[in-house]
Amino acid sequence: MRVTDVNAAKDRVWFLREGLFAKYVVALVGLVVFVLAVNGAMEIWISYRGIKSSLTDGMSEKAEATAKRIQQSMSDLERQINWVTRTSSYKIEDRRADYAQLLTQVPYVSQLTLLSAQGREQLRLTRQTVHYGSNADFSRDLRFTESAARGTSFATPYFRDGRPFTSISLPHSDSQVTVAEINLGFLQDFFGDTEVGRTGFAYIVDSKGQVLASSSKGPEIGKDVSSLPQVAAIKGSLLSEGTDIAGNDVLTTVSAVPRIGWFVFFEQPTAQALTPIREQLLRIALLIAMGLVTAIIAGTVMARRMLVPINALRAGAHRLGGGDFSHRIEVKTSDELEELADQFNGMASQLAETYSGLEAKVKERTRDLAQSINELKVLEEVGRAVSSSLDLNAVLPTVAARALEITHADAVLIYGYNVTNRQFNLTESIGIDKAAEGKHLAIEADNSPLGEAAARGEPIAIPDLDATADHPLRDVVVEAGFHSVLVVPLVDQQGILGSLVVLRQNAGEFSDNLIGLMKTFAHQSVLAMRNARLFSEVDHKSRELEMANATVREQADKLLEQTDQLKDWNRSLEERVETQLGEIERIRRLERFLAPQVAQLIASGDGHEGLLDSHRREVTVVFCDMRGFTSFTETTEPEEAMNVLREYHAALGALIFKYEGTLDRYAGDGVMILFNAPIQFEDHVKRAVKMSVEMRDTVGALTEKWRNRGHNLGFGIGIALGYATLGQIGFEQRLEYAAIGSVTNLASRLCDEAKANQIVVSRRVYGMVEQWVEGHPIDDLNLKGFNHPILAAEITSWREEVDNVVDAASAARRQKKS
Repeated sequence: MRVTDVNAAKDRVWFLREGLFAKYVVALVGLVVFVLAVNGAMEIWISYRGIKSSLTDGMSEKAEATAKRIQQSMSDLERQINWVTRTSSYKIEDRRADYAQLLTQVPYVSQLTLLSAQGREQLRLTRQTVHYGSNADFSRDLRFTESAARGTSFATPYFRDGRPFTSISLPHSDSQVTVAEINLGFLQDFFGDTEVGRTGFAYIVDSKGQVLASSSKGPEIGKDVSSLPQVAAIKGSLLSEGTDIAGNDVLTTVSAVPRIGWFVFFEQPTAQALTPIREQLLRIALLIAMGLVTAIIAGTVMARRMLVPINALRAGAHRLGGGDFSHRIEVKTSDELEELADQFNGMASQLAETYSGLEAKVKERTRDLAQSINELKVLEEVGRAVSSSLDLNAVLPTVAARALEITHADAVLIYGYNVTNRQFNLTESIGIDKAAEGKHLAIEADNSPLGEAAARGEPIAIPDLDATADHPLRDVVVEAGFHSVLVVPLVDQQGILGSLVVLRQNAGEFSDNLIGLMKTFAHQSVLAMRNARLFSEVDHKSRELEMANATVREQADKLLEQTDQLKDWNRSLEERVETQLGEIERIRRLERFLAPQVAQLIASGDGHEGLLDSHRREVTVVFCDMRGFTSFTETTEPEEAMNVLREYHAALGALIFKYEGTLDRYAGDGVMILFNAPIQFEDHVKRAVKMSVEMRDTVGALTEKWRNRGHNLGFGIGIALGYATLGQIGFEQRLEYAAIGSVTNLASRLCDEAKANQIVVSRRVYGMVEQWVEGHPIDDLNLKGFNHPILAAEITSWREEVDNVVDAASAARRQKKS
């Protein structure tokens, strides 16, 4: 009894500390505190914004008013000083009298200086001294230069004996300048306690951040406050908060004095400005404390009223958990707790009724469990047999015996499937003699339960064979005294392997559990049969591999012999490669100035390099260039000119190599091509003319394309035939194959005479190709560098049909000679 009381006391203490009691109290207190805290924070924020806004607006109005008053005072000073610049006082004594009168009337003016048009000091007057004609040079002084250039100017403030001064410079009509020095001590009058306030302070700074005037609580006059954040920000975005000289936070406003470049600051210490906020914080803290006490009391009362019914529920639950189903929980609260107690009582009644029939069900489940354990043991034994042997003759008898044991059947048959004959053959049997003759030894797949089950992939159960249709298995089974059969297919993803047949002498249904168990046996049989087949295939492959291994050894010996041969071939190949590399290097040197086919011809055999030695030969020279290219390059961007040249050279280069011409040189748009050098051709004139006609047509299409891009260009060609001296010129690193003689000059001059899309040739060239071309003679040409007129002709087109007939005749003649 004492132990129970101690446990109950512990449970009560836990419930008070960590249960519903604590949760209710904490939740209620937290809710009250949260609501009061949020409300207080919102009020403080609103009050802070309002106080800050009102203080900032007030100080801003004061700063603007003070800035306007300072601007007005400076404007008055400017106006009063301006009268001494009148033109009536042109004598120095008159200027002195005007200056003296101004010093008497305006106490803030401490000194007046008269500067000549050249910036020389003529007069300087203070209240104590007068200086005439010192002739000091002020021509580079900003006070003089600014006033002379822009009119009235205000100088940057400066300090003397701790007092601020500035200068106002006014120009005269005769280009003289009056410079008035102003004592800025009068600025202190704008910062009395009545204007600034009891707790705030104000000050004026110039563009450099120096204090010109300050209230009683502000910074000292002459102090540099440019490092203060609010002062440093006057040239950018203005700040509403900053710091004072001591580093304390302040609320600040600033207003600029126009034209002068001064700034008026009014500031209020943030700590004093937020005094009402602190008082409001104190009131909110007291309100939260009162709400906290009230919430704790209310939560405690409400939680305690819940303890009694909850304790009763806990005690009743303990007794029900201990097996006392006759106990009833008494709770009279007329709420959800009473409903929960009634549910506990109803549950106790149901448990009492259920417990009475539980023992019988447990015995029945125990029997089923024992049978399931036996089935699992049988399956385990079959699995071990399957995994321990690859011989079907050892595995299938075990599968059939255990299937007969676990199904309590009278016979079990296992069939294998022959894919070729579509036939099931008896492999293993228990209950029917496997050696006995009969139709059961081989069953066709068509029109039989075995074939149907294999096709469906699901077992077929026949509870009464007498009521079924005739099939080969039925007659044998009925004659042997069996009346019900279960056919389980042996199939997997690769195909049909056979069938498992369970026979019973008594007719009747097969249970679902038995059918599922036999499907598991079928899976074991499939695994055994598939493993056996795999083992047979592996054994066959092993024998094949042994034979292949012997063959490989023989091939290895042959490979060793071939390897020695390959080594000899490799040495020979290396020598040939080295020779070919030398030939390639020769071709590369030749390709620096010859067409690729010419370079390869020279490098292909001995004695061809002599073609490059100096010699005299008749050659056909083609010279071509573009019309209007010089003016085009002068008016076009270099990049566009380079693009046009690339297209132009690409078109000509392809045709030069096609007709096996030798590119002598090119300079910008000018290109010179040789034919019959260094390689000789019988038809070199024909090649040159035919290439020129094709060049004209190709470049003509390009000129249309260029014209669409806004470029007006043409193309002209000149062709000449004659003797020239040929050979290589240059130096080792840069060689060229060149032709020297009057024939090259003639081709160039004929090209100059050619109009856009015109081919002009010498009369001799025209006579050589007249049968293949359409053309006509033209007037004799007087060309520069030639003493006599040159006979010339124009070629308009190439006659392909004549070219084909002549070529065919030439070929026939060559064939006849051979």
